[in-house]
Amino acid sequence: MSALNGMVASPADAAQSSTRQDFANVDVHLNVNGRDHRLSLDPRTTLLDALRHHLGLTGSKKGCDHGQCGACTVHIGGERRLSCLTLAVMVREPVTTIEGLEAPDGTLHPMQQAFIDQDAFQCGYCTPGQIMSAIACVKEGHANSPAEIREYMSGNLCRCAAYPHIVAAIEQARDATGRG
Repeated sequence: MSALNGMVASPADAAQSSTRQDFANVDVHLNVNGRDHRLSLDPRTTLLDALRHHLGLTGSKKGCDHGQCGACTVHIGGERRLSCLTLAVMVREPVTTIEGLEAPDGTLHPMQQAFIDQDAFQCGYCTPGQIMSAIACVKEGHANSPAEIREYMSGNLCRCAAYPHIVAAIEQARDATGRG
């Protein structure tokens, strides 16, 4: 064992400190909700952490941090992505978060309005990810039936079990936008 700052370290502690690497920050350019941002980030920073901690966009939630709950869903280049599994340095296309859906005049996106109309949220924690996935579900043409909606929304978990209301909201928004 070796002494570190007067403390005795175990072999495991010594091995961990010798393998730990400090990474130099890299310059990252992100276009988020139509605005360009230049950031200096640790290359291991996820898009979710860049959005929340560096840009102050806290709508995307950190749920499981393993890509299993969908709370962090955003659109990258118009397609849904799990921001907790996406490194910020890898993002080259525009990012849209829940904050970027509202029109400049304050009008809600049809999906946001449908979630309100159908009471498709309870605690609200998963709602931003649900809405972003729901928009993609309709856009992708996977909202033709309740069963299809449930299948293509299965990656978004709701602990409050508002699933029937979420399906109804997706159907309402689909019908309002003429897609499906």
